Amino acid sequence: MHKFNDVWTSYNLFFSVPFVQDFLKKRYQKLNYSDAEQHSFKNSYPFIYYLEHSKNYYQVAAQSPVSVQPVLLFYGMSQLLKACLLTQNPVYPENTAVLAHGVSTRKRKKQSYDFLDDEVKIQKSGLFSQVGEELFHVKQMEGSKYTMNYLLSCVPELDTLFLNLGTRSFSHLTTIGSLPATSLSIPEQVTRCYHMNHERLYSFLKERSRLSLSLSEDQVCILDPSSRLYNCSPFMYNFQNNTLHAPLEKDSCLYFPEMLAHYLLLYNLSMISRYETEWWYELLHTYSSKDYPFILRFLEVTAQKIPYLISCYLNEHTKKD
Repeated sequence: MHKFNDVWTSYNLFFSVPFVQDFLKKRYQKLNYSDAEQHSFKNSYPFIYYLEHSKNYYQVAAQSPVSVQPVLLFYGMSQLLKACLLTQNPVYPENTAVLAHGVSTRKRKKQSYDFLDDEVKIQKSGLFSQVGEELFHVKQMEGSKYTMNYLLSCVPELDTLFLNLGTRSFSHLTTIGSLPATSLSIPEQVTRCYHMNHERLYSFLKERSRLSLSLSEDQVCILDPSSRLYNCSPFMYNFQNNTLHAPLEKDSCLYFPEMLAHYLLLYNLSMISRYETEWWYELLHTYSSKDYPFILRFLEVTAQKIPYLISCYLNEHTKKD
């Protein structure tokens, strides 16, 4: 597993006002914003402070007990996302409405509560919807509900846990290949499971993927598969093994960038940590359900993976600009 300092080393470049100002100026010019230089001057310090504040949250989380990690990791991720929004929107935050979390949780039942069956609901405005639209081009999510079971299945590092705990009788992923690589071929198993020939599979994936694809007579290939790890859906990136995977079920996690799943999971866990203290500590100390292994493993993964994926996002735009 990647270490804390290794993950954050890639941010060093962005702790320089001259570099960030030039970076943001080029971003705004590319996006055809007027007054790009003025906006970049205004936003360079907020951008750096978002990153610094986030790093502090993650650093404290790494040294804290599990009981408070969800709160620290949620706010750490939120700060990183705000920095990313500044690369797309020079006037963020436009108003107070966008400062809300953009998510709500249902009232919990005191008896027989199961975390995996719990759900969150997307609100009209707030950080979640703005990130979905501006960073990932995912729109019209208001009112959508997602269970924790579904969101955890969007994190490929948890696939083995689903199998070992008996919540799923088979793996819903197949390995495409290891990274880095110049190209990777989609396994034939995917064409069989999707009941498609290569031409249909190519068209199906091209409509849904932001990765570059090619088609030959006998295979569909992903070109430069490391280029968009922060948004590689419908494919899934395993951070621990540095491998790329494809879902074997056509409708499994095809339209939901993984980073959005992490945000929703951390939001719900942070709310539980803050407001459902009795249930939370019983979970942490009694080990009486399947919830704890999933939560613990997810927290271990997200603490490293989200800073890494967002560094990929920032550095990818640096190369392009």
